Amino acid sequence: MNTLTKTEDRTSANGTRQVSYVSPAANIWETTDGYALQAEMPGVSKDGLEITVENNELTIVGRRSDEALKGDVVYRESRAWDYKRVFELDPSIDAAKITAKIEQGVLTLTLPKAEAVKPRKITIS
Repeated sequence: MNTLTKTEDRTSANGTRQVSYVSPAANIWETTDGYALQAEMPGVSKDGLEITVENNELTIVGRRSDEALKGDVVYRESRAWDYKRVFELDPSIDAAKITAKIEQGVLTLTLPKAEAVKPRKITIS
């Protein structure tokens, strides 16, 4: 897992606090109809995901809760940090048709190309 962390200030009703995020490892590839993006987000469920598109930026936030451990912690490498990653979208992507699914901690986004940029065959009369 990628351990690159970033911190940002988050303002709430209780005041400002710093929130740390882990940048999840991601793979992107082109398909015939667009692009696919996979991001590793172990411990994140469908309810913990927030995916937004604004000003040609795709933002993925995955929140996971700290699991209650029974007993005293002797050693721990896993942290309950949230995930966050921001991508700049290619203008050819149809942002209104982006779909997402998460299975076993892997988020998969389908980013279809707009119809206007897809190659098309012209029939001859």
